[in-house]
Amino acid sequence: MTIQSRPTADESLRTHDIAGHVDTLYRDGITGLQGAFPRDWAERMREDMMTAFWAAIQRPGGAVGRGPRRWYVEIHPQDLLGFVDLVTHPWVVGMCEAVLGPKYEIVEVGFDVPVQGARNQPWHRDFPSPPETWGEQRRLTSLAFNLTGVDVTPDMGPFEVAPGTQWLDGRGWKHEMFPPAEIWPRFAEKGVRKYPRMGDISCRSAVTIHRGTAHPSPIARPVLVLGVDAPGAGHAALHDMMVTPDYHDALPRSVRDHLVCRVANELVPVVQKHDIEGLVMGVE
Repeated sequence: MTIQSRPTADESLRTHDIAGHVDTLYRDGITGLQGAFPRDWAERMREDMMTAFWAAIQRPGGAVGRGPRRWYVEIHPQDLLGFVDLVTHPWVVGMCEAVLGPKYEIVEVGFDVPVQGARNQPWHRDFPSPPETWGEQRRLTSLAFNLTGVDVTPDMGPFEVAPGTQWLDGRGWKHEMFPPAEIWPRFAEKGVRKYPRMGDISCRSAVTIHRGTAHPSPIARPVLVLGVDAPGAGHAALHDMMVTPDYHDALPRSVRDHLVCRVANELVPVVQKHDIEGLVMGVE
């Protein structure tokens, strides 16, 4: 039996201004689609994330720190009931094909969870920028799709992004990811805080400079991350997605063709490989 995807929140979303969103992505380093999924779908996604979080936080290597009171957890596709809905969503597919090409690779699914007491992160990239991006080609080789598990309010440590910074050459920065503190005011001046609602999707370049902000709210803010590469980008080596044979066989061919994963009889909890050392300590 093939796993079927659910309808999107608005059936009219089957037609999208993909070219317009790609233009925004290349200009700002981030774009978004409001109301991509119905609220009940997003609520189930939140439940799946929090169930996985409480399991991961209790085992070594299950959750890695992204700063005080802030964690990242990787999961397997089967841990997310709506995984097929997400990766077959017309806007997600359209953005992947337009930016990364027809042979794009789904390499990561996970989520961030900041809770009360999380501090500002240092401005950073998620990984070093490749020459294809900072060099003359100005080509993006990976995308990160984010979906919030709550309606974000100003006290929930909203994601802050510095538009247009995806093209900066960061080879001289610490780990090629962390710009020096003396130039942070440039990013703060550009910075835009995002307040998505449940059901929205954003698409960004992971090398656009960004940070999570201080989180005084008692309400956790889980946000799903779907990582997608162009062929050869190489980020699959940082992850270890697995699916069982029956799940793999039931996936639509259009998903199997893009999913980079191991097929195993037993799913082993993911031990994190992508530990961003510079995010262990927050900043005031």
